[in-house]
Amino acid sequence: MTLIKSISGIRGTIGGAVGESLTPVDAVKFAAAFGSWVVAKTGKKKIIIGRDARPSGQMISDLVSSTLIGLGIDVVDLGLSTTPTVEIAVPLEEAGGGIILTASHNPVQWNALKLLNDKGEFISGDDGKEVLEIAEKDSFKFADVKKLGKVTTNDSYIQKHIEMVLALPLVDVEAIKKAKFKIVVDAVNSTGGISVLPLLKALGVETVEPLYCEPNGQFPHNPEPLPEHLGQISSMLESGKYDLGIVVDPDVDRLAFVDESGSVFGEEYTLVAVADYVLSQTKGNTVSNLSSTRALRDVTEKYGCQYEPSAVGEVNVVVKMKEIGAVIGGEGNGGIIYPELHYGRDALVGIALFLTHLAKFGKRVSMLRAKYPSYHISKNKIELSPEIDVDKVLTKMKEQYKKQPINTVDGVKIEFDKEWVHLRKSNTEPIIRIYAESESAATAEHLAQKIMSDIREIVAN
Repeated sequence: MTLIKSISGIRGTIGGAVGESLTPVDAVKFAAAFGSWVVAKTGKKKIIIGRDARPSGQMISDLVSSTLIGLGIDVVDLGLSTTPTVEIAVPLEEAGGGIILTASHNPVQWNALKLLNDKGEFISGDDGKEVLEIAEKDSFKFADVKKLGKVTTNDSYIQKHIEMVLALPLVDVEAIKKAKFKIVVDAVNSTGGISVLPLLKALGVETVEPLYCEPNGQFPHNPEPLPEHLGQISSMLESGKYDLGIVVDPDVDRLAFVDESGSVFGEEYTLVAVADYVLSQTKGNTVSNLSSTRALRDVTEKYGCQYEPSAVGEVNVVVKMKEIGAVIGGEGNGGIIYPELHYGRDALVGIALFLTHLAKFGKRVSMLRAKYPSYHISKNKIELSPEIDVDKVLTKMKEQYKKQPINTVDGVKIEFDKEWVHLRKSNTEPIIRIYAESESAATAEHLAQKIMSDIREIVAN
């Protein structure tokens, strides 16, 4: 069983021993720490919560809600919702923060508390450390019986979210209607079923074929939207009856597409395509993390604009976007951040912008994909054992490749002309990630294997 306490929240598997997995005791302790931090930081005694559809969601939600009430905090419970919807609700409700109960793309046995500040954005690293310290010291004080908080339920926010997307100047509903798209949606039996489907209806999509859109939490396949998990929707597209497949993860902040022939568009290229459309209408800077494809930089520079990389993690992307005034950004895992709406990864705004782009392009999805530079990323990982000194490994790798351009903002990224390799310790799992990119899949794989061999040699010595 696993419990990972990090600056971005608490994540773990359900069941097992206290402190070793995400038990009710751990959920209560961390909710109490965050609630105490919110009141101390903002003076506001109001927190928004929402959850994805995984089976443990209601249990964790009830625990978190009761804990916050016990602190004297009022809770607005959105129930089944999406991560970006909760993010939007926090400032609209003038709340002090938010908690999203989702383990995102992790399998069904996992759940998590993801923490938002009063802007509806993920809390910073420094804020996260403060929450962890409060939890470690049990330094929270509960309210007496006359000062308990109350819970109100509000299921209107997904519709509000959709209306805000439709109101964006770059979303062209008429163009989408005229295109008469026929679309299959795989929502992995979570909250994409109650958000993506009504969005497509509101956009005037002619035909929508739901695949796993019942929010019952029974994930029919691994919920991470990677090509190896998308066999069924790809088969449906191969029939030739549909123009596009749309895939979201359980909390609807990651977005992937499948083209009309059943080929995956590539989740790295979700952001590339949306950024291409946004930059064609609004010149400005872009940001993605160090592990994302170089194609975004190429597209950005095509418009005479500036691309900047950030450390991995949504909060780091957002900080960099604000720093350089980016008009679009995100992560190569299919996460679109469009500041015109809010600073958070949001599959709903990604879908609306992509469909507008496709409608105006007027050709097939595969032809749109062919417009962009074709890079291939080899994604690998090495399991960590206690005796491995990760910092030593990264320092040695930096020395070994000191003649190459190196970025150390987050781990070590080594550049070789248009190829690169990025090594970093995961924030959420006990592993080192090794990502390599090249214009050739074979070269990317070779580069990754070479670096992994170097790492194993360093560890052995």
